[in-house]
Amino acid sequence: MAGRQKVRTKASKRARLLLASAAGLGLVALASPSWAARCEDLTRLQLPDTVIKSAVTVPAGDAAAIGKGAPADLPAFCRVVAEVKAAPDSDVLVEVWLPLEHWAGVFHGTGNGGFAGLLASGYPAMQAGLRRHYATATTDMGTAPATPLIGDPLVGHPRKWKDWGKLSTHTMTVTGKAIAKAFYSAPAKRAYFTGCSTGGQQGLIEAQYYPEDYDGILVGAPVVNRTWGHAAAVWDWLAANGSPGAKLSDAKLAFLNKAAIADCAGKGNGLASDPFIADPTACRFDPGVLTCKGAASDACLTDAEVRTVRAYYSGPQDRAGHATYFGWLPGSEAPVGLSWSFIESPPGGQPAFGGLFKWVFGKDWDWRKFDFDRDMPKVDAMLGPDLNGVTRGDMSRFRARGGKLIIFQGWADPLVSPAQTLDFYKRLSRKAGGTAKAQRFARLFFAPGMMHCGGGPGPGDFNSAAGGHPPSPTAGDDLFFALSRWVEDGEAPRRVIATRYADGLPAKGVAMRRPLCAWPQKAWYKGSGDTNDDASFVCAAKRPAKS
Repeated sequence: MAGRQKVRTKASKRARLLLASAAGLGLVALASPSWAARCEDLTRLQLPDTVIKSAVTVPAGDAAAIGKGAPADLPAFCRVVAEVKAAPDSDVLVEVWLPLEHWAGVFHGTGNGGFAGLLASGYPAMQAGLRRHYATATTDMGTAPATPLIGDPLVGHPRKWKDWGKLSTHTMTVTGKAIAKAFYSAPAKRAYFTGCSTGGQQGLIEAQYYPEDYDGILVGAPVVNRTWGHAAAVWDWLAANGSPGAKLSDAKLAFLNKAAIADCAGKGNGLASDPFIADPTACRFDPGVLTCKGAASDACLTDAEVRTVRAYYSGPQDRAGHATYFGWLPGSEAPVGLSWSFIESPPGGQPAFGGLFKWVFGKDWDWRKFDFDRDMPKVDAMLGPDLNGVTRGDMSRFRARGGKLIIFQGWADPLVSPAQTLDFYKRLSRKAGGTAKAQRFARLFFAPGMMHCGGGPGPGDFNSAAGGHPPSPTAGDDLFFALSRWVEDGEAPRRVIATRYADGLPAKGVAMRRPLCAWPQKAWYKGSGDTNDDASFVCAAKRPAKS
């Protein structure tokens, strides 16, 4: 506890120095009539432990300035890259985009993915923030030359583990706010954070350890327990690759997914006609019913394949067969995107995100010899204090200052178990004195049929903060607007509308709209009306009585 307080004290002191330095430059900058004219001057900004590596004006529509594939409709902005070296072996890059016109007075921090290591992974969310005229920032989390999927370069760099786990997002925030204050000669009047996966973890860390940084936080599929989240991937890898014939082909995964949906789609609040499972916790799907009766084929599972599927569903277990973490739910099996297929056969010929275990056991770590009962206590002892901060943190100060938190999670997520997100929210609720009290500052929305942070057969467009395409920019159909209305107007979101477009393309029109309800409520069909129309559904904790 004392150690965490020491970290917070140092971070708070550094934040005050950063903002004071920015204020000093801001007084000089007041003499300039044009923000654009001051952009390049930011290279002279003096901040503690920080070097402004570049500050460049990007004209409106200059997509090439931020890389291939960038949209051509972005407004003009000042692009700043800063390098922060607050301790030996700590090197955190921060990128900030400052709109040249109509700044809304808002600072927007964005999250990363996997092991981070890149600034560009934050660009889609930054583009969304820039379109709202927010000063928006991202960070590489100080883990370069690691990349989102490969953490091997961080072997022997414990300070970089700490930056990744707890410190770098706060560094991004105070640095970004200081740069914005210097540029606009005024501090941000409000701040929001958005992120998914690792970005989800970043947001929860901010709320728990740095509650003054953000007024509103929107996170998806947050990694709550980092060490065991990676251990679950190793568990799945061992199940699929530890013995011959245990790995499922893409054809087998597609067959399994179709069978699971056929068995579970109509359970709970779901409809039998849905191409996804509305609530996988309402179904007890047994893959054993798919066991081959004769010759093996793509229309059945061998005994070895059934064992693999059961291991995925159960999640890690100890030698006695007791669950030690969470598994995946029926409906998450489809071999598309970051899926079971990815976990079975990730790049590099080792378990997905397995580089984390090399930090503990060395670069020659052999996954074949990994023993959960023997090795996970060592992993947790060595990495847990820095990487599992979410499991140890507290929301009371964030709650007391009026902060608002929205969490969203896809029920078909094959990388971050929906069960761990629900478990986190239940624990948060207990600490808050019950679900009703927790909902005063934190709400959870499950998205049926959505995979990791997006994608899947369900209606998954409801998060424009990540560059999504809500039908219209209102709180009713977009989680970020729901968050901003909650923060600014005190109107807590009870439901938002999720959309699935035809062939995934907004230009082809809406194929389905379905409400997402604040847990523990679910979307129930009224019994009449178009099942692809959100107006045909009502949010309730239990099935409503028929009228």
